[in-house]
Amino acid sequence: MLAKVNSAAVVGLDAQIVDVEVDISAGLPMMTIVGLPDTAVQEARERVRAAIRNSDCTFPMKRITVNLAPADLKKEGPAYDLPMAVGILLSSEQLAADISHMLFLGELSLDGSVRHTHGILPMVALAQEKGLSTVFVPAADAREASLVEGVNIIPVNSLAELASHLRSEAIIPPYHPEGEIEALTPGGWQAMDLAHIKGQEHVKRALEVAAAGGHNLVMSGPPGSGKTLLARSLPTILPQMSMAEALEVTKIYSVSGLLPPDTPLIRQRPFRAPHYTISHAGLVGGGRWPRPGEISLSHRGVLFLDEFPEFGHATLETLRQPLEDKVVTISRAQGSVTFTANFMMVAAMNPCPCGYFGDPVKECTCSPGMISRYQKRISGPLLDRIDIFVQVPRIEYEKLTDERMGESSEEVRSRVGRARQVQQERFQGTKLTCNAEMTPVEVREFCQVEAEAQGLLRAAMRQLSLSARAFHRILKLARTIADLAGSQTISTSHLAEAIQYRPRSLVQ
Repeated sequence: MLAKVNSAAVVGLDAQIVDVEVDISAGLPMMTIVGLPDTAVQEARERVRAAIRNSDCTFPMKRITVNLAPADLKKEGPAYDLPMAVGILLSSEQLAADISHMLFLGELSLDGSVRHTHGILPMVALAQEKGLSTVFVPAADAREASLVEGVNIIPVNSLAELASHLRSEAIIPPYHPEGEIEALTPGGWQAMDLAHIKGQEHVKRALEVAAAGGHNLVMSGPPGSGKTLLARSLPTILPQMSMAEALEVTKIYSVSGLLPPDTPLIRQRPFRAPHYTISHAGLVGGGRWPRPGEISLSHRGVLFLDEFPEFGHATLETLRQPLEDKVVTISRAQGSVTFTANFMMVAAMNPCPCGYFGDPVKECTCSPGMISRYQKRISGPLLDRIDIFVQVPRIEYEKLTDERMGESSEEVRSRVGRARQVQQERFQGTKLTCNAEMTPVEVREFCQVEAEAQGLLRAAMRQLSLSARAFHRILKLARTIADLAGSQTISTSHLAEAIQYRPRSLVQ
């Protein structure tokens, strides 16, 4: 008898329906899995056999053929264990149920219990899209699956429990979350309130502008001047993610296997800080089975690159596409996968290899050639994609010992929130969420410069030798500064502040 069970596979950040077809015929006892399975799927033969036997069911001692269709899509991971077991029980007539409207997901233990599975959220979302009304998921993943509305989520603890449910002997009630779903702060970073950071008021202002418009930022200064602390404070002044943004981020972490079962929804913006020894695949994503990298894991959040020039040249150059297009495409022989990567890049660097070039207290020991080579590690095209460049000088003793507290992150966050609200109203009906995402079309429409500021912009273009991209970035930055000030148009003061954030060279 032939049985067909619905399951799903994750391709990039999306899912695709996989038909698990099981046929049992006369012949030598063996189980064959076809349809481009990886090693984890091939090993399902032993897991499924033991799980069926330990669930008070009979494993057929016949020839069993399992086909995972479509056959040209590579299958990976243990999520097909449960649908395979259900297919064998149906094909051997130990179960009799109409499962055409159901989707089955889950890894089996040898004792028949159902284990946590990665990528539940996009697969359940696919079931809702395809009109499948019921999804059977591991009980540990039911809370994550419940984020998708319009689908009956059935939490399964074991194969025996599922078999009893399909026989209508002991019905498993649908899962309904109780109370508010827990939120997760990804990345394990420690938040730093701006009030506890002494001095550097101009850098805090640059962070506020960056947060208000979603702009990229680079900080340069000697060791110990507070660059890392300032970067770690940035998430505390960013506005809360909307539910749509939270679901986007949660989907990425679910596919990557970084979403704990007890905290299924990410509501706080990610903060990722990879080390400069990270590989190309680790930063951008990739591997034999492409997985999101750090730039996708920082989607809707902050990607912090400390010791910016120490990253490999080829690694840094791969940031060009995601900084411009907000997506990254990974191409392999079997096809291409696109991951979302809409993040704020914040980088910190020393002005030279020893770190003290231009420092008024400690003398720099680097030669001009060393400083020049260090500067050229970051290419002009990449630097052109950075909106804000700010110097972070040494902090004086008087500021370090000052007992007065600075402005708190909560106060700054309220101003940033108001500016973001203005931008949401401005971009209503589009996919844009902040000023940094504007294309030249939106820049022309929304970045109106007052007549007396036109001369300043013309002089800046000529004296700083700005490219067309840099010109548009100055206008977008000035638009954000005007939003913080509550102004409808861009005035000379807004434009002047935006221009001062453009470096003439990487090291002054």
